[in-house]
Amino acid sequence: MIGLKMRFNFSSHSAAPAAATATPATTATNGNEKASATQPLKRAIENDPDSLDSVISNPQSYPITIVPNRPASFYGVAPNGKAFQRQASCRSRNFRPGSMRRVRRRAVFKNGDCNVVQKHLQRRRLRFMQDMYTTMVDWQWRWTLLAFALSFVLSWLFFALIWWLIIYTHGDLEELHMPDNQEESGWAPCVSAIDGFTSCFLFSIETQHTIGYGVRTTSTECPEAIFMMCFQSIYGVMSSAFMAGIVFAKMTRAKQRAQTLLFSKQAVICQRDGSLSLMFRVGDMRKSHIIGAGVRAQLIRTKSTKEGEVMTQFFTELEIGSDDSGSDLFFIWPMIIEHKIDENSPLYNLNATDMLHDRFEIVVILEGTVESTGQSTQARSSYINTEILWGHRFDPVVLYNKDLQAYEIDYARFNETTQVDTPLCSARELNEIYKIQEGFRTPASHTIRSRHSSSSSGYQSPPDRRLRWQRSVPL
Repeated sequence: MIGLKMRFNFSSHSAAPAAATATPATTATNGNEKASATQPLKRAIENDPDSLDSVISNPQSYPITIVPNRPASFYGVAPNGKAFQRQASCRSRNFRPGSMRRVRRRAVFKNGDCNVVQKHLQRRRLRFMQDMYTTMVDWQWRWTLLAFALSFVLSWLFFALIWWLIIYTHGDLEELHMPDNQEESGWAPCVSAIDGFTSCFLFSIETQHTIGYGVRTTSTECPEAIFMMCFQSIYGVMSSAFMAGIVFAKMTRAKQRAQTLLFSKQAVICQRDGSLSLMFRVGDMRKSHIIGAGVRAQLIRTKSTKEGEVMTQFFTELEIGSDDSGSDLFFIWPMIIEHKIDENSPLYNLNATDMLHDRFEIVVILEGTVESTGQSTQARSSYINTEILWGHRFDPVVLYNKDLQAYEIDYARFNETTQVDTPLCSARELNEIYKIQEGFRTPASHTIRSRHSSSSSGYQSPPDRRLRWQRSVPL
């Protein structure tokens, strides 16, 4: 069944009901007028806008919107008439039926992970297996530890099977050649104290890891046993070094050090020295500093070329720096990174309103060398247009503590900002206003200087009309 959602405009029918309500009073004494008044009333009843037949017969007068019919359980009532009981669900508590959460498009998440998914890669598994070391380092910890354990257990089982085959073909597993009967029969086995697969498994572990308990030893009766012992010993050293290197590389990755490098949650735009500037803050939680720290910022937005090509992911490098030190930082405490919005900035033509409606993303990258390990690290974050606060300024977090006689960093105020008076116009419009003001002020100051010089020389110059015009115009 299809439910009907109807919206009506009753202005065209307001006259008919009015006439219908007025006719009983005016036709009390006149039968002809009463008969004539009942006809409009009848027509009004037949053309009742609330009637479904009237709506269907005249769809031009009353717009109809057909929507899918929803079950009764959607409105909180079960089909049997009882109250609808919500069933347990694995959905989030924030989920509501009929609502849709808007997800902002971004290339880099706030934690630094790239929002990129690859598909249709040819020979992907083969290429990843060729670079097995990097593949295992990039694995999650549960898969790395599982591979670490399986590399030893499977190798123990494999070599135990090889030892069992060598001993079985030599005849050491016969009844008369077992360890308890070897003294009576005078049998010389390949490996002493071997009576089955379990003992072969234990001997495989002892050989691979050079444990050497002194009970099971290899004799000179079987050359193949001597060769296998040498091969397994070499394999044990190589496999241990390989797996230990993977675990060490995984624990010392640059990504782990980047977890203690902080970026402010929002970026701000305010005035500095009369110019609009985009600013964000970076910090380091550890006492071991980042050597040779450098910061970069890139703007990702859509650009159309003169030929009509639309580049949806166009990267533009932003000129940034901290104070007057440029992009190279002496990173001993949290610092505010500034991008001055000037003629060379891609944000030069954006005002406060455009900043909210435009779609772009600013990716910030902090790179350097870890002081304690000597490895390079990189931390990333990004800011979309809704994460930029116009007319705000970061609060100071570095203060000198006289009691401790040291600079104290308050990370509780790392993301705190203060609202300041900032023009809502773009940087281009602000510069034009400054040029107009300078154009008004410059001739006046020039005339005053000329008057001062002429009065000092004794020559009186005629009054300047341009000066009077400047004074009459309010700035």
